[in-house]
Amino acid sequence: MTLLLADMYDALRSTGLILLPLAGSVLLAYGVYNAVFDLRRDERKKILTRLKGSAAARKGKEETFSYEDFRKQTAEASGFLAKAFARLSFTASLQRALDQANLHWSAAQVLVNLTAIASILLALLLVLQVPPLASVGSAVAVFILPVLYFYKRRRARLKKLVNQLPDVFELLSQALRAGHSLASGMQLTARELPDPAGTEFGRVFHEQNLGLKVEDALKNLADRVDLLDVRFFVTAVLIQRQVGGDLAEVLDKISAVIRDRIKLFGTVQALTAEGRLSGYVLLALPTLVFLAMLNVNREYAMLLFTDPIGKMMLTASIVMQLMGWAMIKKIVNIKV
Repeated sequence: MTLLLADMYDALRSTGLILLPLAGSVLLAYGVYNAVFDLRRDERKKILTRLKGSAAARKGKEETFSYEDFRKQTAEASGFLAKAFARLSFTASLQRALDQANLHWSAAQVLVNLTAIASILLALLLVLQVPPLASVGSAVAVFILPVLYFYKRRRARLKKLVNQLPDVFELLSQALRAGHSLASGMQLTARELPDPAGTEFGRVFHEQNLGLKVEDALKNLADRVDLLDVRFFVTAVLIQRQVGGDLAEVLDKISAVIRDRIKLFGTVQALTAEGRLSGYVLLALPTLVFLAMLNVNREYAMLLFTDPIGKMMLTASIVMQLMGWAMIKKIVNIKV
């Protein structure tokens, strides 16, 4: 045990003597690059000039600068790696998922942090002489699992928002019949309903309070949430504000349609529950049988890992299991 600890200490010390100077030189070069880049950057000067109004006076025309542009500029990534990640198409999808999950983070910065944590974990596991395959798998899991959590949280929040929409539209309809404006109705919705409906409609109210038109604020809501029911609502409001009509009655009809679709979706989920359960059972059953076989006759079960034909059979069975589960999921996934 003492010899093992001594060998681990020597390996860590030798690795540290190699990695620390390399990391220091990389960090020094990165710091010099950022310093030079900041000195050459003139965004701050442009913002100060815009606030003073001298740029608009020199150009002889008024510059248009919306609330969304300001919000996007404040959320821009900073740093070399963050800007490199920002150019990827996946980063835009992740940023939308973070916004829909109500996580006020920069997607590029999240990717930088996850990459750094995964790299540190990979280096630490390799120093501790963990098998390379297990080390790489652990690093990939550290990178992927948080991203999967973001998308799962986004899906749950959007599902909750869909279930809240009938109540939202009924509340807006009653507020309009009581003599309130659409903006005050959305303020009432933000005050009376919990997240996510209260948060999203409260954001619309605050945007129009900051000077954005109600139509533009509603379009931002439709783009941010990206739900068909919300787009129905936004389209109805835009048409009503252009040609007139009874918006309260339209909201009542949209609310009734959404309630009927939620009820139909629940019926479909109940009818397809047996098929979904069959898919999970068929996916888990071979794994449980293999684990039982390992306890009963280990040598017989290990032929799948040691014999070449066994490896081929194991690979084929895994692929066929995943294909069957995907087919069952596709069959029972009925769009409503």
